Amino acid sequence: MIEELAAQEKETARLTHLAACGGCASKLSQSALADVLQGLPQYPDSRMLVGNATSDDAGVFRISEDQALVQTVDFFTPIVDDPFTFGQIAATNALSDVYAMGGRPLTALAITGMPDEALEPEVIREILRGGAEKAVEAQCSILGGNTIKNPQPIYGLACTGIVNPGCYMANAAARPGDVLVLTKPLGTGIITSGIKRGIAPESAVSRAIALMTTLNTAGAKIAEQSLSCCATEVTGFGLLGHLKSMCLASGVTARLQADAIPAIDDAVCELIEKHDCVPGWSRGNLESLEPLMAWSDAIPLAKKILMADAQTSGGLLLAIQESSLETALKLLQESGTPCQAVVGEIMEPTEAPHPLISVHSHPIGMR
Repeated sequence: MIEELAAQEKETARLTHLAACGGCASKLSQSALADVLQGLPQYPDSRMLVGNATSDDAGVFRISEDQALVQTVDFFTPIVDDPFTFGQIAATNALSDVYAMGGRPLTALAITGMPDEALEPEVIREILRGGAEKAVEAQCSILGGNTIKNPQPIYGLACTGIVNPGCYMANAAARPGDVLVLTKPLGTGIITSGIKRGIAPESAVSRAIALMTTLNTAGAKIAEQSLSCCATEVTGFGLLGHLKSMCLASGVTARLQADAIPAIDDAVCELIEKHDCVPGWSRGNLESLEPLMAWSDAIPLAKKILMADAQTSGGLLLAIQESSLETALKLLQESGTPCQAVVGEIMEPTEAPHPLISVHSHPIGMR
């Protein structure tokens, strides 16, 4: 009888109920991460083009005159209940770090931690299958991996990609006058919190899953055509948090047009306003950024939360010179990016206490 009950629990276990928080919202905050990384020893090597000093999406290490490795690792707890879909999202999210640097994935290693007493082997296999299928789509070979028993399910990939050292993208390369372009709408944190609470509309859930399983392959194309040298993936720190890192790394400021920033679905604002369906991580993002922000009076709280919402497998935020903007937007459209939203621009640096990021509710007259 006890064995039958245990088997039944395995069959009915919801992945999202086995994790305290899901997706990129399960990670350390920006401030906590900065604290733990401070002062760590680093081997000096002139071949290291991008390390962890600028909080970029991946590292870049030159191995020859025309080749550099892009290396990253990303894993997290379940954000949806379907195991195959969870695997797809986690793999897409990890691979996107390579695309955000302008590279193309070559190989990956799977990272897996599972509560085997709570999940049937077939469920775990479906997670791995979902990730493997996305790797195939990205033309990336999974060479192996490592598994451990863990109270919460975790899955992800350690990825190695390749990029030309003369045309990689980094978050430290933004320049005043660059136009900011976003390639996926926002709101996955809000919607996936709604999934966990059972209140997210099915149409919004389907749209969010489709976005989270869309590879950011356009990043490689943008870099290879030298249309941008600065980009970042929008994930757990939200649009504002990743833009903050870009501004600090580049020594610039930014201004955004709130009305130009797209949400995944109208249900996102409804979930915020009517159900207070906001992940604690997203609230924390917004609170930590407030000292660096200047907001137009007309911007509602729901829009502010959206801009700070912790994304999982989000889009790219590209800083593009105005002279290249038309060509870049056309390439993004032809590449099938979910959106090609011009959301703001990079500005000259200012001295404190002036804001690092200003947000306007009206068109900001970008050049």
